Amino acid sequence: MEKQLHLNLLPSRPPMAGGFQSGSKMKMGPGRKRDFSPLSWSQYFEAMEDVEVENENGKDIFRVYCSGAHGPVLLLLHGGGHSALSWAVFTAVIFSRINCRVVAMDLRAHGDTKVKNPDDLSADTMAKDIGKVVEVLYGDNPPPIMVIGHSMGGAVAVHTAAANHIPSLLGLCVIDVVEGTAMDALNSMQNFLRSRPKTFKSLENAIEWSVKSGQIRNMESARVSMGGQVKKCEESTNSPAVSQSIEGIIEEEEEEDVEEESNKKRMKEDDQEIKKESIFTWRVDLAKTEKYWEGWFRGLSALFLTCPVPKLLLLAGVDRLDKDLTIGQMQGKFQMQVLPQCGHAVHEDAPEKVADALATFMVRHKFTDFKEGYLC
Repeated sequence: MEKQLHLNLLPSRPPMAGGFQSGSKMKMGPGRKRDFSPLSWSQYFEAMEDVEVENENGKDIFRVYCSGAHGPVLLLLHGGGHSALSWAVFTAVIFSRINCRVVAMDLRAHGDTKVKNPDDLSADTMAKDIGKVVEVLYGDNPPPIMVIGHSMGGAVAVHTAAANHIPSLLGLCVIDVVEGTAMDALNSMQNFLRSRPKTFKSLENAIEWSVKSGQIRNMESARVSMGGQVKKCEESTNSPAVSQSIEGIIEEEEEEDVEEESNKKRMKEDDQEIKKESIFTWRVDLAKTEKYWEGWFRGLSALFLTCPVPKLLLLAGVDRLDKDLTIGQMQGKFQMQVLPQCGHAVHEDAPEKVADALATFMVRHKFTDFKEGYLC
């Protein structure tokens, strides 16, 4: 049986077996029309802030989203191509469970963060970014901080912890990234990136694709997080990229949607003038980051095991464990939990399950307490 590859790195990948595959129909029930309109960050976070960090070339500005004023800080690091908004729904859930603060940041070259050298996505540089942002936010006396990272962000979290960039580090949580399977998947990564649409007709169109292709299985999370993955650009309406961006990927179930789509096509054909319209494309060209992929993941398992803080590993499947982690888990060097029926974007697909696992972990280690009235 052909070995199933799980891409525990860059973008969340549609599931290879089971679930919904790219190009498959997604049954939505008779007569049900789903809402793909975007949701605002402000429904999930209390504040948004741009943090200025000094470096040799001038100032870098990191976008962060925050909630809470008391308790340990949960510092959330997103995966490649994603943004801090991928943590939005999770933030609302965890904030209802335990006493904590949340800081979710856009890593360099991602989301709304603006840096002088966006091409440098090395693990070392990004880990240093984390330390600098923490220093600007909290000065010389930072509160206890638990770093939580998904995929690429998980690798950055491990490098940050191992380099001691956060002196008040409480613990480390890594979500669905394992060195062995990540390294195995690198060869097929470019093919996956080429298979994605290059552009979308609208943000709603991008949200629809993310859900129906299986990239994000949670509609609510897709509606708030896809705005951090794509950006508006200008391109002529007769561009092949626009017409082919979603073609063949999404098949509608309801006749009314098919009729609506044909009406749109007729309107487009009637308008032969070459004019500009708002379309959306990816914020990050992940294919150009290939030279950094190996540096993110090689040696990651050993590095994770050497971090001298309590550690939690959350996986979408037990088959993701490599040899070093299997041995480490048997020796009790970290806590592991498998969350089945999730795609790679575990914290988006199942924010309640991830929040429950993290809340239980933090309370068990006496990092914090459950909120009054919360029944675990």
